[in-house]
Order: sequence, then C-alpha cells, then structure tokens
Amino acid sequence: MNRYHQWICRSRKWAGLMADSVLPAALAGIDLGDRVLELGPGYGASTRPLAGRTAALTAIEPDPVLARRLRRELGQRVTVVEGDARALPFPAASFSAVVCFTMLHHLPGGGAQDELFAEAARVLRPGGVLAGSDSQPSLRWRLIHLGDICTPVDPGTLPGRLARAGFPQARVHATGGRLFFAAHLPGERTPGHD
Repeated sequence: MNRYHQWICRSRKWAGLMADSVLPAALAGIDLGDRVLELGPGYGASTRPLAGRTAALTAIEPDPVLARRLRRELGQRVTVVEGDARALPFPAASFSAVVCFTMLHHLPGGGAQDELFAEAARVLRPGGVLAGSDSQPSLRWRLIHLGDICTPVDPGTLPGRLARAGFPQARVHATGGRLFFAAHLPGERTPGHD
C-alpha cells in the first residue's frame, strides 16, 4: 500500500468507521459461532471490535510487521498467524466462520480472490459462513490506491464465483460505495471441538 493509504488504514477515523458502520452492516443477522478466522486484518481496525463477538478469534496476516504489531497490541484476545489467506495453514473444518473486511481488492486479481474463497470453504465446518465487505470503485477510491494492487470485486459476478468455491447460496449487495456478502457452506452447523 502507498503511504497515504497506510495512513488512512491505521487512522482512528477508519477504525471508528469499521467498528460503528462496516462490521455491523456486514454481520447483521449472522451467527459467527464459536471459532472465527479473519483474513487480512492489516492494522486491526476490524479485528478489535470482532474480538468481542466470538469465543475464539484467529487472524491471518501476510505482512510480518503488521502481524507482530497485532500480536503485541491484542495479546491473548486474538491468535495472530503470519500467512497467506490463499494457502491457509489450518486443517479442514476448523472454523465456524471466516470473515474478511475491505481486503479482497488488495489481492492480485480475481483468480487470487477465488483461491481465497476456496480456502475459506475448506477450513469452514459444515453450515459455516463466509462473510465480509469490500469497497466499490469511485474516483476517490482509485486515487487512494495509486500504485497499489487494486482489484475491485464485481457484485454481479460474486455469487457465481462463491458458488464455484463451494458456497451454493450467497447474499450479495452493494450500497453506499460498499459491497457486503454472506455465504454458507451446505450442511448443518455443528458445534466446535474446542
């Protein structure tokens, strides 16, 4: 990310927007269950409020500096793992929910996003949910991402892409410059084995 983009993502204003607006909208009516995996938390704007919504939260972050920072800041509240969301280092059926907020557009292309969706399906328990949000393109958004990897998610194609990854039914809607999605794996939700 460019420096201006980094500054925005670590700002109090961004953290407030995530906690007060984006997370409540993305997770409305969704039962996350007892064991949640967050993909690409970055500076942790979504991780901090998410930690209070589940018994166990794991976050996987590809940037080693940000992963260390989150570990120091969040301590025992969240398990922070350094790694790639397209090759998750967790066994199949490990989590009740997988979430990601405003990070899909940071992946280098639609194929990389599809790999992430497939990995989310692999690590979810039957009946588990993949939920999250992403930003929709605008002139301001494009300017913020100058020099960054920036792959917008098309809300029109997302349900089909999620179905190919193993989520036959997905709820997708775009409003106010944001895309929200939720998709459940087939099967009946089973309790955790923790």
